[in-house]
Amino acid sequence: MMVQYLGLKAKAGDCLLFYRMGDFFELFFDDARVAAATLDIALTSRGEHDGRPIPMCGVPVHAAEGYLARLIKAGHRVAIAEQTESPDEARARGGSKTLVARDIIRFVTAGTLTEDSLLDSWASNMLVALVSVGDAIGIAAADISTGHFELVTVPQGAFEAELARLAASEIVVAEGFESAPFGSIPRPRTEFDSQAGEESLKRHFMLPTLEPIGAVSRAELAAAGGLLAYLAHVGQGKMPFLKIPQRREVHDHLLIDQATRDSLEINSGTKGGRAGSLLAEMDRTITGAGARQLAADLAAPLMDRAKIEARLALVQWFHDAPLLRDAIRTALRQLPDIARALGRVVAGRGSPRDVGQIRDGLNGARTLRERLGVMDDRPFLLDQLLPTLDGHGAMVDLFTRALVAAPPTDAGQGGYIAEGYDAALDALRLAGRDGRQAIAQLEARYRDSTGIAALKIRHNAVLGYFVEVPAKHGDSLMAPGTGFTHRQTMAGAVRFNSPELHEEAIRITQAGGHALAAEAAHLEELIAFVLDRRDAISASADTLARIDVAAGLAERAAEGGWCRPGFVEGAELHIEGGRHPVVESALAKSGDRFIANDCTLAPDRRLWLVSGPNMGGKSTFLRQNALIVLLAQAGSYVPATSARLGLVDRLFSRVGASDNLARGRSTFMVEMVETAAILAQATARSFVILDEVGRGTSTYDGLAIAWAVVEGIHETNRCRCLFATHYHELTRLADSLDALSLHHVRAKEYKGDLVLLHELAHGPADRSYGIAVAKLAGLPPPVIARAQTVLGKLEKGRAETGGLAAGLGDLPLFSAALDAAEAKVDALREKLTGLDIDSLTPRAALDLLYELKRAAGEG
Repeated sequence: MMVQYLGLKAKAGDCLLFYRMGDFFELFFDDARVAAATLDIALTSRGEHDGRPIPMCGVPVHAAEGYLARLIKAGHRVAIAEQTESPDEARARGGSKTLVARDIIRFVTAGTLTEDSLLDSWASNMLVALVSVGDAIGIAAADISTGHFELVTVPQGAFEAELARLAASEIVVAEGFESAPFGSIPRPRTEFDSQAGEESLKRHFMLPTLEPIGAVSRAELAAAGGLLAYLAHVGQGKMPFLKIPQRREVHDHLLIDQATRDSLEINSGTKGGRAGSLLAEMDRTITGAGARQLAADLAAPLMDRAKIEARLALVQWFHDAPLLRDAIRTALRQLPDIARALGRVVAGRGSPRDVGQIRDGLNGARTLRERLGVMDDRPFLLDQLLPTLDGHGAMVDLFTRALVAAPPTDAGQGGYIAEGYDAALDALRLAGRDGRQAIAQLEARYRDSTGIAALKIRHNAVLGYFVEVPAKHGDSLMAPGTGFTHRQTMAGAVRFNSPELHEEAIRITQAGGHALAAEAAHLEELIAFVLDRRDAISASADTLARIDVAAGLAERAAEGGWCRPGFVEGAELHIEGGRHPVVESALAKSGDRFIANDCTLAPDRRLWLVSGPNMGGKSTFLRQNALIVLLAQAGSYVPATSARLGLVDRLFSRVGASDNLARGRSTFMVEMVETAAILAQATARSFVILDEVGRGTSTYDGLAIAWAVVEGIHETNRCRCLFATHYHELTRLADSLDALSLHHVRAKEYKGDLVLLHELAHGPADRSYGIAVAKLAGLPPPVIARAQTVLGKLEKGRAETGGLAAGLGDLPLFSAALDAAEAKVDALREKLTGLDIDSLTPRAALDLLYELKRAAGEG
């Protein structure tokens, strides 16, 4: 057995090997150590290898999916080694001691999952293949759980934004790929051959030419070949469901790099999950397929104005008809995820339940088609989509007759083909039921004839049917002439057989076996119907998802009082009453109101310099405008009173402080790397938000960098930009940069406290209010007092000499200021502690208040 295991382990490579032994998957050696630690299960040992005990652990086959999910989530890949013959077949092949043959039937990896229990129903699961061909990068991406397949070519060094859009669960690259992302899996370079890739595409999709796909580049062919080869490897020859690939042009959608996605929290929040993200705030979809489509839309907003307007028209149609919207959403709520059910069926992992889900989903689609088809003034996009819901009537009717209302997941137990569908199957079931009834009658007769009231006829998978009596009655049935044959003695019971029971058992077993075989044959017929119509079924699933997204966006717009955005030809952005959707929602939960603000960027004022105090709302203002652009081009209403914009080709955000210590990058280095990428890639059609550039280094260095970046954005990139800063010196640039406009977030100090108004106003801020914000944050009073003293010296020195450091030489040590502050506080405390409040007259109390106020104001 260990020879067989080691041979399979060599084939499994760096994957953990699940080795089937009876009802368990066993792991040995280092695989066992890793799995035991990850799964928190017992690590044992058995036998020896090279003179040392063999570590091992195991998981039950029936519960394997749960353990697989934990291993995959922890970053492991697993090879499944199953028995490929029965023990009887092994004995017939080589004798009674012949080892049952086993082989790896599948590799379970993060990007090749189809099981519901291993997938997030609300997120796509993308497998990506990367290859470098000449001066281009070929990308092939597929979600085999739904059949989605796409190809794209990007320039060298510019594929990061595409990978950010795809959010791949697993990446495979050709060996030697120099820019391979961390954690990617290298595969032989021969699998990424463009000619072989062309032949693989033709063979897989049974196409004489690739004309239906389009003008596929060599880089895309090579990437497609690598992806198909990897899928053949992990499936061990069994290919999953893939639709004919869609070719994407890199400029078909708004480009957003990973840093910007993280900064804007588009698909995930600061903690990595959906909570707090734009996606979570926008998601009002009903179905898993709709949620996945919405995530894809937000990840890749469009650049085609006609397609954007078509999406918006469908959203508006649902928005303006709330009763229809509610009815459609109620209907969608009843529909199963037919896209993923189809994926499992095509991959050979389908169950009766999956076939039933396809039936129910298509039946619901037919009902929706009938309801929407009679509506007047349907938008153009809906007219395009509705025909894809047609043509399934015959299959749905067949499946309705063939399957029970709620088919089981396990086909091995039968019971999923409906009564009345097959007369022969019904007869076999009747024979089985009659046999079980006969056994019940036989049990009663045996009780009467033996006088043993506790006698029972039982069944298990090893012995089949048997008579069981308590141990104290065992001897009476063993006597000659009773007609019972002893089979097994247990601790508290004795088991027997009888000729009559044997005959009935054979009749039941044969009927049951024939019934299971008949059901399995019918299931294969139904699956064949599904395979023949897989493309049409997939198109219906896509349409249902798009309808769900449009109705969900309409629901979100109605909730928030959002507006439909308009588009203009120039590089402009006009937003009235703009809000940040996530922040507004969070404030609403606490009963607070979000302060809306306008933003107008035009060729003569395309760069806004925004100043004002921390916590005043600068970062929120910057982000909300970027999100409004993203939502508009994704085909959604936006959180504003009105919005008009020229299409944006790239969206950049450099907001907040973060480091990347794993790659040796400090906070300031990360800031500079991201800023450099913006300056190198932003075009005149881009939209950029920059917050506090240069604050991670010395004052003079930071100011110089910020100054140069503003000039570069204005003169070279010439893009629409919001630039937030505390460097008030930058306001002087308004004198020399004609498209620079000065703005600030308003704040006031009232009786020593800072009041943040969160309103945007024209002109520069008068000061930063940094010490006031520090006081608001709770810094100790002595520290605040010391900061005010230092600030006064700095401002006096700069006013007198123009130098920031002037005037610092005569500052006393911090400890001296702290002592003075503490002395003043202690004197007040001593005065208050000694008071006899009850003995004070009103006049004395008033005099005392004046005295305390004078004391507090001294020093």
